Amino acid sequence: MKKKKSKTKLLHQYYSYTGFYTFVGNSLKKAATPVIFIIVGLYLINEYVFTIDDGLLFLTQTFSRTGIIITFFISETLLGLIPPEIFIAWSKKTASPIINLSILATLSYTGGILSYFIGKTILKINAVKNYLEVKMAKHLKNTGKWGGFLILIGALLPVPFSITCVAAGMIKYPLKGVILFGLFRFLRFALYAWAIFNVVN
Repeated sequence: MKKKKSKTKLLHQYYSYTGFYTFVGNSLKKAATPVIFIIVGLYLINEYVFTIDDGLLFLTQTFSRTGIIITFFISETLLGLIPPEIFIAWSKKTASPIINLSILATLSYTGGILSYFIGKTILKINAVKNYLEVKMAKHLKNTGKWGGFLILIGALLPVPFSITCVAAGMIKYPLKGVILFGLFRFLRFALYAWAIFNVVN
């Protein structure tokens, strides 16, 4: 027990010194701004333009389930272009919300694994590798320092999961770590679905 406490304390000191807690705090602050804008925007649209339920119903009736799922998978594989919360809300309006939510969570997790391999493949293309090493320098450095915990944060919090996995692939972080820590993506979808399903009728 004493050894475990000592190890935990050392880890805590390491994450404090390397700025991990500061990074998580800053990421939450950055994520909070767009989330607030989205909530305010949705409220205004719901009040003065059309109801959210009508919008989701329109989405469900206009686009095929297959098309929406393919779009989601591409987004989750290529740097998380579209907020997954939109698709979670969509799943609530489908005939089988839990099944579709499970499919979304699985595809998001799979997209992260594919992003990892994209990151590894990028290393073979010098022009792309050099470009991304400059653009993602900070993210690559953080992934090198914190590894699995950064992947866990990417899986749980509003930090692009795909980008984290690409960075993990580029620094050749062990695949088993990505597979293991990435499982927290399912928890994120469950928690967000619980909140969104209570808002969407």
